[in-house]
Amino acid sequence: MQAMAAIVRGINALNAVIGRVVSWLALGIVIACFTVVVQRYLFGVSYLWLRDLYIWLNGAMFTGVAGFALARGDHVRVDIFYRPASVRRKAIIDLFGVLVFILPFMAIVVVYSWPFVTRSWSYWEGSSNVGGMPGLFILKSFIIVFAMLVTLQGIAMALRAILVLADREYLLPEQLRYPPNVAAELQTPGETGHEGTL
Repeated sequence: MQAMAAIVRGINALNAVIGRVVSWLALGIVIACFTVVVQRYLFGVSYLWLRDLYIWLNGAMFTGVAGFALARGDHVRVDIFYRPASVRRKAIIDLFGVLVFILPFMAIVVVYSWPFVTRSWSYWEGSSNVGGMPGLFILKSFIIVFAMLVTLQGIAMALRAILVLADREYLLPEQLRYPPNVAAELQTPGETGHEGTL
């Protein structure tokens, strides 16, 4: 169980570092996009490599932060079932979701994208636009990076769920534990002794 907790901490730390670093690409996207607009409308010039740049940075950023977003709970979820659930029920839902959805889907992504990415590396693929950016093979590699980071985070989620179901969640630091179900902990007005207050 200690090893499980260490793996959860390690994966979360890895995705946190990668997510925070890659999120800085947003600044590059804004600068590149602003430069394209200024060049086009003030100076009447346009560079295809610069247009490629902000699109590629956008793709790299969103695939690179996917694992971090999953760790933070920023992904899409049907919260009408998840949010009011108890911690143990959330753990069961997460374990089911990881085993049935995340891991199989990420395996499919890797299997189908691997030939696509390796072919791109085989001839150092660049932009299809004349005068565009070189190094498209690097951007395509972010598909594999995306799948690896989300898979790792899925494993961390599954291990955390197992720790909860084994009543060992205390082995994790506070920030990696499930937040308590606030709705279940709210008292009725009669129990607080402040019935007349808002």
